Amino acid sequence: MSAAEIGASVTHRRYVPHSHAHYGGSLVDGAYVLGMFGDVATELCIRTDGDEGLLAGYDEVAFAAPVRAGDVLEATAVLTRVGRRSRGVEFTARVVCRAAPERSPSAADLLPEPVVVARARATVVVP
Repeated sequence: MSAAEIGASVTHRRYVPHSHAHYGGSLVDGAYVLGMFGDVATELCIRTDGDEGLLAGYDEVAFAAPVRAGDVLEATAVLTRVGRRSRGVEFTARVVCRAAPERSPSAADLLPEPVVVARARATVVVP
């Protein structure tokens, strides 16, 4: 029996290591954010359905700002639709801390307001 309720949410935070920078300016590819979206979707399914579920597909993905090595990234999944076996999920990724290499190699700042870097909508399937 499902305990899935619209509005249920899960949030993870993760430091983005320098080993994930693939482009100039210490930029990180969008797949890193999509991996975090998969992780929060998995926990959301476990909490609401007692199963890891399967991310069946993205309906929409939009990247709004860069992710850089040294960022602290926050990803949130919110349950928006409950079907018999499918669930609609909306995702948001925000940078909450950003490296400040101009001050020193290990300097970083807590941002006064998180920066939204990506949003997505997807469908997950649970047994």
